[in-house]
Amino acid sequence: MYVYDEHDRQMAAERVAQFRDQTDRALSGELAEEEFLPLRLQNGLYIQRHAPMLRICIPYGMLRSAQLRRLAKVTRDYDKGYAHFTTRQNVQLNWPALENVPDILADLAEVEMHANQTSGNCIRNTTTDQFAGVQADEIADPRPYCELIRQWSTFHPEFAFLPRKFKVAVNASEHTDRAAIQVHDIGLQMVRNEAGELGFRVHVGGGLGRTPMVGPVIRDFLPEFDLLTYMEAVLRVYNRYGRRDNKFKARIKILVKALTPEGFAEKVEAEWEHIKDSPTRLTHEAVEHIRGFFTEPDYQSLDNATDLLAKQRFENREFDQWLSHNVDIHKKPGYAIASLTLKKTGIPPGDVTADQMETIADLADQYSFGEVRVTHQQNVVLADVRQDQLFDLWQAITPLGFATANLHTLNDIICCPGGDYCNLANAKSIPVAEAIQRRFDDMDYLYDLGDIDLNISGCMNACGHHHVGNIGVLGVDKKGDEFYQISLGGSSHHDAEIGKILGPSFAREQVPDVVSNIVDVYVEQRTAEENFLDTYRRIGIKPFKERVYA
Repeated sequence: MYVYDEHDRQMAAERVAQFRDQTDRALSGELAEEEFLPLRLQNGLYIQRHAPMLRICIPYGMLRSAQLRRLAKVTRDYDKGYAHFTTRQNVQLNWPALENVPDILADLAEVEMHANQTSGNCIRNTTTDQFAGVQADEIADPRPYCELIRQWSTFHPEFAFLPRKFKVAVNASEHTDRAAIQVHDIGLQMVRNEAGELGFRVHVGGGLGRTPMVGPVIRDFLPEFDLLTYMEAVLRVYNRYGRRDNKFKARIKILVKALTPEGFAEKVEAEWEHIKDSPTRLTHEAVEHIRGFFTEPDYQSLDNATDLLAKQRFENREFDQWLSHNVDIHKKPGYAIASLTLKKTGIPPGDVTADQMETIADLADQYSFGEVRVTHQQNVVLADVRQDQLFDLWQAITPLGFATANLHTLNDIICCPGGDYCNLANAKSIPVAEAIQRRFDDMDYLYDLGDIDLNISGCMNACGHHHVGNIGVLGVDKKGDEFYQISLGGSSHHDAEIGKILGPSFAREQVPDVVSNIVDVYVEQRTAEENFLDTYRRIGIKPFKERVYA
């Protein structure tokens, strides 16, 4: 992964010093809250329901073990001993004191971490597939391009105060999208043209929130070296024409819809003509320099441990389930990708303690070349595990609660912090997730149901991505009471789609029953080859609505 040079370290140190001064002036009253607001936001600091919340950047989801240990220390020293991984490959501290935030940022800078642009109306953390660089069906490794976007966008003066926040995601797999690129402001799918040249299919104008949209394609093939100049053209058009009079209509998706994708693309192409050959255009040398930070680790020549794993699976059913659901194929023979689930029932999805972070760091050193990946689904990944060490890893993570073999099942719930923490939330999310997990506690039944994405958001801002859950749950306010609206048929993958609202909302205690009724219809109606989304698309929403509101 990328390693800071002296220039990076100087920038990080100066940024911390700058924010320390700003914080001191805010605490003394020299800076009014409205003046401090945009400054703290672009340093990742929110004021939440009970305390400040600090969002720390994990660029494209990658952490070295030393960085994870530092996060554990910061969490223990300045917070309540736990943190929360988000859907955009960041980590949040929920209880830091405002006066301690500069010290936290200084501690993070020592291990090449920061909170720059994790909030505010700027270009946020660029995300990608947690299997980047190790999956067999990859067009090319997307991480160097994510790093190039990060370096280009960080402190970019022209895009520091956009009409609204701006999110970018990159995907490189031909067959799946684990980065949800089509519901981002810019989504980049790596492709090759007929000549075999590397490039990007560009989606613009995706997003969730109050007006959920799937981002249309505005360019089928963008040559590799034109990546940054084209993105610059997109952002210039947005900066020029995006609305600033109404924050609910300020996202780029509203502009794309108003101009039509074709009209927006015309403006981008016209702007791009002026800058496509500017110094921002990438060169082979620049790409190779960044790619040099993402070389393969010291893989050994290994045979696939097929016989050993077969014996271990036969002797231990729980290990067999974990292999089937939480372990994926690696591009290198003899290695595997192991996902550690942070979805044990009774624990808020995505939460991890300081002690657990230190243990994961130790496991990364022992089993995965000292690296950890954070996922869009709020889990963590050890991407380079030897197959002959999988059983040892499984034994190590089982008592920690990380071996719950529920990946991709109904219980692998994406969930925002909701009303327990966030002052924007209309309702709590975490208790609803736990109630659903407790209702569906039969793992064999979950496996029979197959892959089902269930996502929960506490408000319309959609931090839990409920719009693109196969089953989505949205917290709403009804005269001061917490209710929940259900949507069906969403997807964040290559077949991205916004779910349709089932009907009137439900009280919290009704939600597990509603989900059970939805699942029952699916089980009754499915064919042998269908998953939940297939069945929904074939039979439509009506049978589900009739059962739920009977």
